[in-house]
Amino acid sequence: MNFIKKVTTRVLPMAESHLSLGNNSALHTSAVCCRVQSGRYRITVKRDRPLTYEMANPPHFIGHRKSWNSWNTSTLKDALRPSQTAIEDVFIRKFITGTWHALVCSEIIIKRQHNMIRIAAIIRQAIHPRKMYFLIGYTEELLSYWMQCPVTLELQTVADKKDVVFKYI
Repeated sequence: MNFIKKVTTRVLPMAESHLSLGNNSALHTSAVCCRVQSGRYRITVKRDRPLTYEMANPPHFIGHRKSWNSWNTSTLKDALRPSQTAIEDVFIRKFITGTWHALVCSEIIIKRQHNMIRIAAIIRQAIHPRKMYFLIGYTEELLSYWMQCPVTLELQTVADKKDVVFKYI
């Protein structure tokens, strides 16, 4: 950042003298923001924040080391319903997070193929299997009714949430 200030203080007077700007026009400069901050997690002092594999990879690795959280074709050029699909994906994620309260250990992946929606997630084994089967049927039935297409859940279970942790920062 100091380099940019030094360069602008040297270059700006030279540019004004060479361009011979009139009274009505001006040259505006601003600092360059080279820091990419979004989608990254801040390191804690004690390094005790757990990250999954998806969270540990920065956003520029999407398509290389990590995948998209929504698989659909609505974002292609001239595709139908791009905004409705995005809103439905947010609704599905919030519904599953609320229905499977404190059980979802990873990101919820939504895959749309033809007229079918497949939802994948990693769930903790903290409840009785009978209740888990009920929640699977309940979630599939309600989402199928609301989305007007068949919905299937593809769930993986882990014994503890620590089994999903990739690293601590």
